[in-house]
Amino acid sequence: MKRWLSSALLGASLIMLAACGAASTPDSAAPSPTAPPTATVAAAPLPPPTPAASNAPTLATAPTAAVVVDFWTSDNEPKRVAVYQALAAEYAGAHPGVQVNVVPFVESTALQQLEAAQAAGALPDLIRVGIEWVSTFDGAGLLDPAAAQAVVDRVGADDFREGVLAMVTDAGSSEVLAIPYDGWIQALWYRRDRFEQAGLKTPISWADINQACDTIEADGEPAFALVLPTTDAQNYVHQVFEQVAMSNNAWPFDAAGNVTMNTPEMVEALRFYTALQRCSPPAPQDLYTARERYERDESAMLFYSTYIMDDLIDGSENADGGKVEIAVDDLPAKTGFTSSLAGPNGVAAYGQLVTLALLDGAAPEAQDVARFFLQEGYLDVLATAPLGKAPVLESALEAWGNSSPVFAAYSPATLGHIANGFSTMKRWLLRPEYDRVQKATIGAIEARLIVPQAIAQIVAGALTPEAAAQQLQAQVEELYRARRE
Repeated sequence: MKRWLSSALLGASLIMLAACGAASTPDSAAPSPTAPPTATVAAAPLPPPTPAASNAPTLATAPTAAVVVDFWTSDNEPKRVAVYQALAAEYAGAHPGVQVNVVPFVESTALQQLEAAQAAGALPDLIRVGIEWVSTFDGAGLLDPAAAQAVVDRVGADDFREGVLAMVTDAGSSEVLAIPYDGWIQALWYRRDRFEQAGLKTPISWADINQACDTIEADGEPAFALVLPTTDAQNYVHQVFEQVAMSNNAWPFDAAGNVTMNTPEMVEALRFYTALQRCSPPAPQDLYTARERYERDESAMLFYSTYIMDDLIDGSENADGGKVEIAVDDLPAKTGFTSSLAGPNGVAAYGQLVTLALLDGAAPEAQDVARFFLQEGYLDVLATAPLGKAPVLESALEAWGNSSPVFAAYSPATLGHIANGFSTMKRWLLRPEYDRVQKATIGAIEARLIVPQAIAQIVAGALTPEAAAQQLQAQVEELYRARRE
């Protein structure tokens, strides 16, 4: 029997949007930004959606099979879902006793969908999620570390790229909590040609960004220097701000375990971030408007994950299914990026690791399905968005680098930087000295979108950076207290 979600978990944590990528997700993501699923997917039936779950995917009844493995994926764009479905069919063909149901979901509606599955006693066996979910699921007792370790052993621990297994390993117990799958790095993308024309430095530091903000704003071409993420409804804002905070050595906990959301460093990070609104379009701006304004030559800078690299060539998808028309000839060649941000008190590079998590009570066959998605089916999945899906396996690197014509538009140095992003990325969540409770609290900070809400209030003039930091301090103290009790 699969363990049910605890009310504390459901009530506090599972409201997430993969962005920036990142997704999520700049995919789980930047964030990997993905559109809600638009196609009916063959899968195990879930109960009728409640009003809160009206955005859940429509699912058809699966064929009768000896064993059904339910695989939920946050990789929910229709073209990507089609690849997962084809791989599921391939797996079923080679394993007649196993049926793999591919269920796309939008992470911002994960709460409603998991509640529906809980009510039916039908939580998924395998789920593709960003690393920020792993601590949350672990804190609720939902994961099966032994199953995750078994998959890692079958794939071969030596094949995983340096650092990725440490990201999913609990420091206290040495348990592997989930299986690394792919990932992306976040960067500040900028119009190199316009920066050169204006005599501006590469926007690496806070000072560089401020100078570019004011210079381009005064010039008026393009219309905006930067599209600042300011919506209170997307984790994209948290992802960008977290990099800013880390570049000023601002973290949610200190070495003694105290909450530190109101330190001078955090206040300074909030002030720098929200002051950039002066050269941005009116708030709120989300990952979709940020991406489109850059593609339309309306903005000279953009915080986004490496998922943007495909879109700079072909144009991103609109909500109506159309494509944004790129307004700049050879935009990739005129675009530079920097993944490291230098603040007054540090340097930080933000990235995302996406995982495959096996839930407690999952069918044993789900372990081999996870292995299959990491081996026989791996390159097919990576090829759906190759620049937003850097491989976690050394054995996949060479083939990944030749998997898409998109790579030809970028330099070998750029591709190498992306491929090696796992070795430089930082996250609040990945700080080694943080324990399970602190990591679960950080997951809740992201899930409840309290940082985006605070930033939106500052930009709207409802709070000062100092007052917003005090609000965040109280909110995080409450989250932390609830998880320690």
